Amino acid sequence: MIQVLDMKSEMVYCKPDNDGSVARWVCAGLGDNIAEYGANLTIGIYKGETLICGVILNDLRPNIDVWMTIYSTSKYWATKRTLKYIFGVVFDLMNCRRASLFVSKDNETSIKFVEKCGFTREGLLRQYRDNGADCYVYGMLKTECKWRN
Repeated sequence: MIQVLDMKSEMVYCKPDNDGSVARWVCAGLGDNIAEYGANLTIGIYKGETLICGVILNDLRPNIDVWMTIYSTSKYWATKRTLKYIFGVVFDLMNCRRASLFVSKDNETSIKFVEKCGFTREGLLRQYRDNGADCYVYGMLKTECKWRN
């Protein structure tokens, strides 16, 4: 577990999801079915005692790649230290050479965020979402990650 202070001096920290509650919270927030994720590693990000973000790492192929799903209810989760922790798990602990994620084409806030984090837009999946919406595929290579120590 790492601990960091955010701008409001309230404790923000990451911890692994040992009982599946964070993964279920993420899926409920996104309207996803947890069964679709299969085996996963999930990280919860808390502000004090409140869960404010969950990151599901799924479809893991050790030493190759992992898919990421992120759901948050607060902008305060994305500190430099929490991002270093998450990408440290992906690229150093799991030794993946790339991380991938989907972002709905109409989700401008998430598009700006993932691009600022260093993800590269790699493609468009037309009518991919259950509701028929398009989404972008983003990827980040280990060699491109600015969040590693």
